[in-house]
Amino acid sequence: MISKKIVFIVNPKASNGLTGRKWPLIHAMARDRLGSFTSYLTTQPGDAIRITRKNLTEGAEVIVCVGGDGTLNEVINGFMSGEQTIQTGAALGFVPHGTGCDFIRTVPIPARIEQSLDTIMEGHISTIDLGRLQYHDHRNCPRTRYFHNIISFGLGGEVDDRVNRSNKVFGPFISFFWSAVVSLFLYGKKSIRLKVDDLFDDEVITWNIAVANGQYHGGGMRIAPDAAIDDGLFHITVVGDLSLAEVLWHFPKLYNGRIKDIRNVSFLTGKKVEASSEQRVLLDVDGEQPGRLPVVIDMVPAALRMITKKS
Repeated sequence: MISKKIVFIVNPKASNGLTGRKWPLIHAMARDRLGSFTSYLTTQPGDAIRITRKNLTEGAEVIVCVGGDGTLNEVINGFMSGEQTIQTGAALGFVPHGTGCDFIRTVPIPARIEQSLDTIMEGHISTIDLGRLQYHDHRNCPRTRYFHNIISFGLGGEVDDRVNRSNKVFGPFISFFWSAVVSLFLYGKKSIRLKVDDLFDDEVITWNIAVANGQYHGGGMRIAPDAAIDDGLFHITVVGDLSLAEVLWHFPKLYNGRIKDIRNVSFLTGKKVEASSEQRVLLDVDGEQPGRLPVVIDMVPAALRMITKKS
């Protein structure tokens, strides 16, 4: 990579605290590959947004996120202002090291630290789409937020809430799988009004609805097999009116890519999604649980420059 002003933003609590313990090693490997850079360790939610925004306004050319999808979501929100980035020439790098790193299953960014740093050093830029959602937080205040991977509402929000309150020591798959199984027995189907562009507008009985930019969430669940991060479209998956027994029977298909084989699972594509419910329905936004329905989701095509491997 040609010499640039590089800033690392690190979530030391990611991966159950392992990221913080490994940061000195990651720092040394990054210095060997990239030369000098500035680094910041977050201490609380929202820090990565604030730090990203501050450094971009001060001329940072590359922001590198070290953490999971939740930290990456914050950094991306720090990049964005309206439908553009604060610094149009700046690029985002990612060293995945968190409980949930589902985005890299869709995007060509290596999972291993050394290889992800090599990718940043090589500096190949891809342009990715983002989603922008308007929703209500837990105080019923309206909020706007961007997402890079998947937003879901229904069971996904309940699972996130349970995962984020649990010990994640057994890793992402076990954390999400166990939380999903427990939530299935405690959670019921919801009635949600769903509108997608001018193509679909109806009340649906559903366990979960995913609005996808990437293909995977929930620790490896391939919920949207056809999604692409640069096609300008959301891929919407509606897990419909299945019985609990049917959900449990077909559950492995959510992980092995055979979700299209499940009866009462339907698929839509579009650029704008609106959803509301008279029931309490929680949101899952890139692995975080920030609020609940109603929600309006817009596609922001070619929104962000991201460093990836050449495909």
